[in-house]
Amino acid sequence: FFLCASMSSLLSMAAPVTAMLVVARSIQGVIRRFFMGRRVVRCLQADAAKKERESSPQIARKDLIRKLLKGIETGDSEAASVVSEEKYIQHNPQTREGGEGLAALFKRLSKTNPRVNIVRAYEDGDFVFAHTEYDFSTRNIGFEIFRFEGNVAVEHWDNIQPRQGPNASGRSMVDGPTESKDIDLTETNKKLVRSFVMEVLIGRSQENLHLYLSEKRGLLQHSPEMIDGIAAFRSRFHEAPLGKRQAVQYDHLHRVLAEGNFVLTVCEGIRDGVHTSFFDLYRVDNGSIVEHWDTVEAVPPRSSWKNENGKFLGLKLGAERKD
Repeated sequence: FFLCASMSSLLSMAAPVTAMLVVARSIQGVIRRFFMGRRVVRCLQADAAKKERESSPQIARKDLIRKLLKGIETGDSEAASVVSEEKYIQHNPQTREGGEGLAALFKRLSKTNPRVNIVRAYEDGDFVFAHTEYDFSTRNIGFEIFRFEGNVAVEHWDNIQPRQGPNASGRSMVDGPTESKDIDLTETNKKLVRSFVMEVLIGRSQENLHLYLSEKRGLLQHSPEMIDGIAAFRSRFHEAPLGKRQAVQYDHLHRVLAEGNFVLTVCEGIRDGVHTSFFDLYRVDNGSIVEHWDTVEAVPPRSSWKNENGKFLGLKLGAERKD
């Protein structure tokens, strides 16, 4: 009797415990399904976001730079957002770093009625280079180079010259073709122009000029002090008399950038005895250099620099020279 009573008592106590376990397992199941559902939702949302990114066209870096430079004219503060002000390195020796934010600067400059024309813009890896025309109080032609990290510009170089011309061949400093082509030949064209600069401009090997310029096609010239044709080009870089320097002398090649058939070189040298920066843009067609634009700017003495970043620093990685 005692044993039966004990078993009955135990069974009556076990019933609530069993019920509690059933309820607990049910709650666990609900929680588990809830979190699994959330994971599924997150996965679906991430997949949808990825598909949206892939289906929507990305803004090209060169278009971001077009918007940035045009912001000088329009005062659009949003245009400056492409620049990382925390990381931004300025290599124009006549421009201070820090201080006034770009957005505030654009707003201030826009009140002076500036005019900005981005004639050409190209991309090469993390670099964007642009051929520009500015009209603040005076008209200038420039080449701008920006280095990107991700979708923000973090470094800038330029070379600006007062607008002159047209030259004696009737060409301005900016007219001519603007759209790049032969993208698959970018590296081939870079190699051609690099060799031309090293052999002909720096190495002064006039006898090799025919390897890069076609006598039949000639050379369309946009430099304000030159005219069309290979003969004019040859005379500009003729050998100086013994013991004298050339009027124009290229000494160092710092960078070669290209998109398709347009190739930009950044060089350092001497012009009429003055330390000078040469930015040259070449158009290549069928293995020959057929057109040329440039800006030539004196490098100010270090004592007058407004930042310590140097005109060419950062571009010197892989700099090439022939001393």
